[in-house]
Amino acid sequence: MTNRLELVALADFPLVEPGDNLAQCIAAALERNGLALQAGDVLVIAQKVVSKAENRYVRLSEVTPGPEALAVAAQAQKDPRLVELMLRESTAVLRVRPGVVIVEHRNGYVHANAGIDRSNIRCDDADPRVLLLPLDPDASARALRAALGEHFGVAPQVIINDSMGRAWRNGTVGLAIGTAGIMPLHNQIGEQDLFGNVLQVTEPAVADELAAAASLVMGQAAEGLPVVLARGLALRAAAVGSDSLLRERALDLFR
Repeated sequence: MTNRLELVALADFPLVEPGDNLAQCIAAALERNGLALQAGDVLVIAQKVVSKAENRYVRLSEVTPGPEALAVAAQAQKDPRLVELMLRESTAVLRVRPGVVIVEHRNGYVHANAGIDRSNIRCDDADPRVLLLPLDPDASARALRAALGEHFGVAPQVIINDSMGRAWRNGTVGLAIGTAGIMPLHNQIGEQDLFGNVLQVTEPAVADELAAAASLVMGQAAEGLPVVLARGLALRAAAVGSDSLLRERALDLFR
C-alpha cells in the first residue's frame, strides 16, 4: 500500500443546496485550495452534501405515520413521522431502544435511524425537515468521478462516507456507503506474513479505513469540511461498488 498518506480537507467549501452541481463545487474548491487532481487521488465526500445536492430533504409535516411507525415510535420514544421515514428507507427493523431504531437500510447496511439526520441542515422549528441518505450512493459516486474526470482530465477514485456506530464498540466512525473506481476490499488471502505463514482470511476494508481517516479531518460539528483529498495511496482500481463491503446475512453473526 503506502507508508505515507496525505489527507487535505478542502477549506472554504460552500453550503450546498438542492440542485447545486456538486462536482463543480468540488472542482472549484480544489482550485481555490491550490490543488489539481493527480493519478491515484481519492476524494472522500461526506454523505450530507451529496444528499443536499440531490434534494433528499423531507418535511415532517408531509409525512403520515402508519400503524407500524406508531408502534415503533412508542418503543423508541421518537416522532412517529420520523419513524415512518425510517421504515420507508429500510427493509427490516433489527432493534428498537429508547432513542434509537436499528434498521437494515434498503441499500444493505445496518444503520441507526436509517441514517436520517437533522444536524447541519437549515431547519425551521415550526416546520422541521430531515435529510435522507442518497438514493443510490454508488451511482452518486460514479457520477462525481465521471464529472471530475472530465474537468481535470484525471478521474479520482471516490468514496462517499457516513458516520455509523458499531454493535460491539462505543462511538461512531466514518464508513463507505458509496464508492467508484476503487476496490473497496484489499484481498490478501494467499499472501505470506513476516514468518512465511499463508494468510487465510486477511481482507482489509480499505474503503472503510480511508472513510474513517477522512472523517477525522472532516469533523462532525461546525467545521464545514465535507470533502477530503487523500493522496499517497495506491489503491486498486475496480468497477465495483460498495456492496462488496456488506457481509452476507448467512455469515452475519450479529443478526
